[in-house]
Amino acid sequence: MGTHKKVIKIPSEISNIKKVSSEILNSLAPYKLNEDRLFDIRLCTEEAVRNAIVHGNRSDKKLYVTVNYWVDNNKLSIEIEDEGPGFDCDKVPDPTDEDNLIKGSGRGVYLVRHLMDEVEFNDKGNKVRFAKYLDNRGKGDSI
Repeated sequence: MGTHKKVIKIPSEISNIKKVSSEILNSLAPYKLNEDRLFDIRLCTEEAVRNAIVHGNRSDKKLYVTVNYWVDNNKLSIEIEDEGPGFDCDKVPDPTDEDNLIKGSGRGVYLVRHLMDEVEFNDKGNKVRFAKYLDNRGKGDSI
């Protein structure tokens, strides 16, 4: 795939989440990744796209989520950007705190931070870039 960025632009509808993760995972077939690594990539991609649709764009079908992805130097990078007002990623409640354990949501940012090798948010908070090494340099597989 080289450093050529691929772009997926979807309307803010939950039904589009699997389209994004499937396209990215299909593009990784030549790398012959193990199931754990593929699971981590799928989970984090789907969580981040869901957050962009639901929290970023407030499920407004007129707003889009743009996903860029590429592989460079055996590292998959994924950027997910919504058209919403953004959020402060440092103020997301920790889902491992006792008060938050039984909540049905709020784990997306936590999972991305723990399963990916690199994670950064833009200052506005409407764009996340995360990366996973496709070899054994990263955090390993699953938590």
